Amino acid sequence: MLLETITRCPICEGELFSTVLQCKDFTQSQEDFQIQKCNRCNFHLTNPRPDRSSIGKYYLSEDYISHTGTSRSIFDFIYLKARETALNWKKEIISKKKYPGTLLDFGSGTGEFLQSMSKAGWNVSGVEPSELARNKANQLLQATKVTETLHLASSTQDVITLWHVLEHLHDINSTMAKLKSVLKKDGLIFVAVPNLESADAYKYRQYWAAYDVPRHLWHFSKSTMKALLQKNGFKLEEIYPMRLDAYYVSLLSEKYRNNGYHNLLSPISAFLSGYQSNRKAKADNNYSSLVYLASHA
Repeated sequence: MLLETITRCPICEGELFSTVLQCKDFTQSQEDFQIQKCNRCNFHLTNPRPDRSSIGKYYLSEDYISHTGTSRSIFDFIYLKARETALNWKKEIISKKKYPGTLLDFGSGTGEFLQSMSKAGWNVSGVEPSELARNKANQLLQATKVTETLHLASSTQDVITLWHVLEHLHDINSTMAKLKSVLKKDGLIFVAVPNLESADAYKYRQYWAAYDVPRHLWHFSKSTMKALLQKNGFKLEEIYPMRLDAYYVSLLSEKYRNNGYHNLLSPISAFLSGYQSNRKAKADNNYSSLVYLASHA
């Protein structure tokens, strides 16, 4: 494994970092990774981390369901059912802001979201680096709509979406710049990321499943996400809660906290944790995951 160390914050360019947690890769390698924070702007990151040539092996686990789309256990079944509900919700929040036009889903996985939007009248395209997921997406769409890299013309997209993708990208600033270049001047971008200031994040700490080291390279709060958008020429318009995430993340976190196993009380504990997290978030909007809607600044 080749590790690289971040020496400059991608948001504020600060050069001093402090370690705040040590987390285990519960999904694949069982290796330990540090989560550090920038001492200037409080942005959190996995540091050091696998470089681009090494990160791929951490996605090879059969448990990494977002790349397989298959259900092998009751918990995968819950995930897939929750995803069906989330697809309708995503379509709804986009449709309230834009009429059907061009839509790019960056990090489109196995293509279910693109299929849903295509059926709703959108001209869709996607980017997905995983060959397995990309092939499944194109089979689902019955056309080559999803490519390995971004190669769209400038100012062509009405909507761009990143559903739990930004935290996986090695160079977030260059990616945001590329996405801005293909977004129309009146276009909108929707970015979903986990929120490290949620109540479930505080409860589970190093066992919080949404840290997902080392696949998650960056860990966002509302303030650091807003700062990243501003740095890259976007204006934050709205923030939407992803309430279902608190339940699924809590369910996985319970498993990690119990040495990789679920006991009879795990589903009950996870449900209560998710409920309490969402209830607390009503006061400050610190839900387990958030969707940031932004436009050209």
